[in-house]
Amino acid sequence: MQRRVRTVLLVAVLVSSTPMLVPPPAAAGRHPDHPCELARRDGETVQHFSKRLIGCAVGAYGPVRGGTTRAICIARRESGLIPSATSPKRRYLGLYQHSATYWPWRFDTYTQPSWMLSSSALSGRSNAIVTVRMVHALGGWKHAGWPVKAC
Repeated sequence: MQRRVRTVLLVAVLVSSTPMLVPPPAAAGRHPDHPCELARRDGETVQHFSKRLIGCAVGAYGPVRGGTTRAICIARRESGLIPSATSPKRRYLGLYQHSATYWPWRFDTYTQPSWMLSSSALSGRSNAIVTVRMVHALGGWKHAGWPVKAC
């Protein structure tokens, strides 16, 4: 009986010390507090910075079909990799030219308040994260509304 109690106590001690070595299951699915919070480098073009943001979003929230290469190609086609790009009547906004009408819902659906992202579709960081999460969730670029032609 005493041996069994000692064994249980030993196991309890060992188990209580292992959380430092193995993250709890909840942590495995948790996203970073501030995803893709990158700084633009000295002399870096807006387009190159946009590529880095897109690469980060794909790495954090993909996979997406075609990977970072396709994600950058589609953004280049949509906006020239300029986060502040808008269509002539401002119906489409940002890197991936999201519909201005649907953007608020997409932002609320594909982000978390704790990430402290700008709610503006003209934020390259927000636009890239929302787009990649949306494409991943919907099963591909075409299903999310972006044809992959030439990409």
